[in-house]
Amino acid sequence: MSAEATNPATPGSVAGPAARWRARIDLRRLGRAALLGPAARDRLPDAIGHVVDAHRAHHPSADLDPLRRAYVLAESSHRGQMRKSGEPYITHPLAVTLILAELGAETTTLTASLLHDTVEDTDVTLDQVGEQFGEEVRYLVDGVTKLEKVDYGAAAEPETFRKMLVATGSDVRVMSIKLADRLHNMRTLGVMRPEKQARIAKVTRDVLIPLAERLGVQALKTELEDLVFAILHPEEYKHTRELIVDNASRADDPLAEIADEVRGHLREAGIPAEVLIRPRHFVSVHRVSRKRGELRGADFGRLLVLVNEDADCYGVLGELHTCMTPVVSEFKDFIAVPKFNLYQSLHTAVARADGQVAEVLIRTHQMHKVAEAGVIALGNPYAPAADDPADGERVDPTKPGWLSRLLDWQEAAPDPDTFWSTLREDLAQDREITVFRPDGGTLGLPEGATCVDAAYAQYGEDAHACIGARVNGRLATLSTVLKDGDTVQLLMGQDPASEPSREWLEHAHTPAARIAIQRWLATHPEADAPQERDRRSTAPRPAPEGAVAPPTADVVVDQPGATARLAGCCTPVPPDEVTGFAVRGGVVTVHRVECAAVARMKSGGRAEVGVRWGDTSECRVTLLAESFGRPHLLADLTEAMASEGAEIVSATIEPPDRQRVKHSYTVTLPDAALLPGLMRAMRNVPGVYDVSRAQPQTSGA
Repeated sequence: MSAEATNPATPGSVAGPAARWRARIDLRRLGRAALLGPAARDRLPDAIGHVVDAHRAHHPSADLDPLRRAYVLAESSHRGQMRKSGEPYITHPLAVTLILAELGAETTTLTASLLHDTVEDTDVTLDQVGEQFGEEVRYLVDGVTKLEKVDYGAAAEPETFRKMLVATGSDVRVMSIKLADRLHNMRTLGVMRPEKQARIAKVTRDVLIPLAERLGVQALKTELEDLVFAILHPEEYKHTRELIVDNASRADDPLAEIADEVRGHLREAGIPAEVLIRPRHFVSVHRVSRKRGELRGADFGRLLVLVNEDADCYGVLGELHTCMTPVVSEFKDFIAVPKFNLYQSLHTAVARADGQVAEVLIRTHQMHKVAEAGVIALGNPYAPAADDPADGERVDPTKPGWLSRLLDWQEAAPDPDTFWSTLREDLAQDREITVFRPDGGTLGLPEGATCVDAAYAQYGEDAHACIGARVNGRLATLSTVLKDGDTVQLLMGQDPASEPSREWLEHAHTPAARIAIQRWLATHPEADAPQERDRRSTAPRPAPEGAVAPPTADVVVDQPGATARLAGCCTPVPPDEVTGFAVRGGVVTVHRVECAAVARMKSGGRAEVGVRWGDTSECRVTLLAESFGRPHLLADLTEAMASEGAEIVSATIEPPDRQRVKHSYTVTLPDAALLPGLMRAMRNVPGVYDVSRAQPQTSGA
């Protein structure tokens, strides 16, 4: 399969990222120009004229001298070397540099890109690069050289990959050069044997395309996807290409008609906007066809509306939803809540009377630049702000956030294999949800993430002390799967010796959570089932039946000679409103008036006996507690109860159900006035989320 056959920019295919982006250049013509050698020192070589034009479009005042000198060194170093396609080798670094220049990379990145293969493939040394171009360029070239030695697809190489990541992953520009390098190699992959094409395509699919997604470089990601699609799925690629060509030959274009209608509405509203048709790339068309079946004209692209200000984005949205028929379920706001890879845009869809639906993307020009180029569009993300000089030191080498987390994972992983498998799992997750914290902050998590993942995303290893969560205001277990837009409040214990549960691994989906839990378990092998051990050793045992007689409360009974006994079904205490019923032996049982037993006895014709509380306030009461399971919980809970003067008569601990534990305590208090304080003290024990009086039995019980 030739490179041209796999090239998504060939006739009949999807156009580039947007009409405003430069068309791909003729690399063969560049190769011939490169044979002419370096130009005079007072002007730029003709061979990099396209690079310069693309660079000046983004950085009009850039100093071009480093580019000229880098090209001269690269061309002279690679002179005589040829690619397998038969072209001079210099065409490769030129093409890689042009890709980055078109995406808006700054001069230092482009300089390093021109030199990225010199240390690996020529006699040029890193020291020479540093002497001629400075430490930043040397650092980038060294990083790319190290990455070139990594076989991403070899399962036996996780330690090698981790070492390379430590050395190079701290600068996102190294990753950017590597991605552009892979894109050009994929464009010209047709000269290789089919089995080698397939091997390289699989590695690109499994590791490099997800990396491009996380760095937000959509222009690289989408083209890489199409090239991989053509190699690994040639029949589907051919069918998709035919669908696109057939649609392009249609006499009518519903998407163009909808675009004209949108332009008219925005013009009448006085909103300056550029409305473009953004064709879908091959893989996108293939996905839509599998989802919707037969495709209609509007399915082959989306509308892109570009405006100047953030507020205009919402103005456009309002006009479209007012003047056209919106598909409400398609609306998403990635401006208020940007995606983890810096992406910002409003997504909506409008329907025509004939049922055709057009998806619409609304964003500012700057948002569009970042949406296409991701971190490359940020220039040098490590340069200090003008008011914050860094005295030559690298500033925050862990941007962007995902790369920072990746470096944390590799440092915390207990072994290379754990890191490698976790990284591959994370890269395979291509959908993200956003959940909100009560303080207004947000957490970006992969689809399928649980409260365990949210805890470690927010607190790191301090999440070992997490004892539960509230999701949208309701109590939830840590295994609860979160949905996009949920509000999550994590309940944290105060015990510094808190321990994660091995069970949490079953519910952890993010690398941060899994690695932190595995690391703790690896250093605490004795921590097998700590919760069960704690429950066995500390749980109060229920009192033997009949061993403890219910106390005779200080209750005044309106029946001479009768004694009062508190009913066990509702355990009344002062100042509960109570009533009584005579039983055998001259005893009157005292119930809370709302007790279900009262209703049954009254309906059965039993006569009530008047009762009221006397002066003595000692009481017995049954309390129900609900908690999340954790080590030492019962010891802490019984200690809190004892400190409030409660004597535990009996206790029942139910087996845990999805990390929740229910407790029942019957206690004696010297004074009923202590009851509110006792319940408050029990609720304050970390892990306990509710304490209540035993409810009266229902009539159906």
